[in-house]
Amino acid sequence: MLYERVSVPSTDGFSLPLDLYCPEVCEDIDPDIQRPAVVICPGGAYQFLSHREAEPVALAFASMGFNAFVAWYRVAPYRYPRPQQDAAAAVAWVRAHAAQTHTHPDKIAVMGFSAGGHCAASLGVWWPKGELWKELGLTPEQVKPNALVLSYPVITGGEKAHRGSFENLSGSLDTSEHLRYSLETQVTEQTPPAFLWHTWTDEAVPVENSLLFATALKAHGVQAEVHLFPFGAHGASLCNPQTSGVRNPHFVLPDCAQWPGMAADFLRRVLA
Repeated sequence: MLYERVSVPSTDGFSLPLDLYCPEVCEDIDPDIQRPAVVICPGGAYQFLSHREAEPVALAFASMGFNAFVAWYRVAPYRYPRPQQDAAAAVAWVRAHAAQTHTHPDKIAVMGFSAGGHCAASLGVWWPKGELWKELGLTPEQVKPNALVLSYPVITGGEKAHRGSFENLSGSLDTSEHLRYSLETQVTEQTPPAFLWHTWTDEAVPVENSLLFATALKAHGVQAEVHLFPFGAHGASLCNPQTSGVRNPHFVLPDCAQWPGMAADFLRRVLA
């Protein structure tokens, strides 16, 4: 496996750490292979980044035939649009280095967890928006994701908001200010296909976040797959012992642990 950390230029002179997990190219199978890719944005309420939603997820998707990249984007005290610009820079880097990593340049999904889901979905709805790519010296086509995978994502700044995420992203306690970052109101026909999963009992980021985004996708004719599991706390990552360990046994959720395979199947269909 090609594993290394590269530094990707972003705004304000920031060097974005991007971890690469790319399976070896086997001459006996396909020396010219171009794999689909996932760019992973861990969660953490725009306050920290969860390692439980980083390398284990990358390795899981690498084992299913994807090139995986973990983007360690900026969080508070950095505010919007810095995290989104970092995600945009990561996608553009993967696309620009597609030949080097045997990645298909038009099969790049952005995957996010919780607030990382908001970061990923932000790029999905705002990729045509100049403030995400102009400072980077890029074009919208360079930063556009071809699909989204959103795990228990923060979406709405309205009634069902995860307030901490929006306070960290905006730097404001004014809830009316949070509405400008509500993604369910900004979906368009240009939003890429999306896979979403959530648990019905999520008390930190209510399930309505995924429902609102899915409804907006449906209204704009965007392909989506949505899985709602009846039980499970927020932040379960792969929902198996690997990402739960001795500290979080409540995150071992066999039903929810099906989501990576479901997401991989969805990506293979929509990126075909």
